[in-house]
Amino acid sequence: MGQQPVSELVQQASHQLTELVRGELRLAQAEMTEKGKRYGKGGGLFGGAGIVGFLALQALVATAIAGLAVVLPVWASALIVTGVLGVIAAVMTASGKKQFGKAAPASPAQTIENVKADVAEIKESARR
Repeated sequence: MGQQPVSELVQQASHQLTELVRGELRLAQAEMTEKGKRYGKGGGLFGGAGIVGFLALQALVATAIAGLAVVLPVWASALIVTGVLGVIAAVMTASGKKQFGKAAPASPAQTIENVKADVAEIKESARR
């Protein structure tokens, strides 16, 4: 039988493994490129929806002013709607500030404590 030397078999296996890895990397790159395009399109659509939603909110504010203007002067209606929006903004600002306060500090405190405990355990194990 025509058996190949072990060195040649190892070389063939190495070459085949290299080609397999390269093929898988090309497949992964193509897949990620396609997913990136879809994420880009989705992000653009979300951005467009945000703009249209913002315009709808502006139209709603104008409608509220116009509705109040039926029973009040236009300036009073606008002042009332502006005041309500200001109160909503103030409440949202206070809530956001509270959330930022809960998130501080920006470092991962629990992870740092776990790493310190791990280092101490490793040092203790090394002393034994």
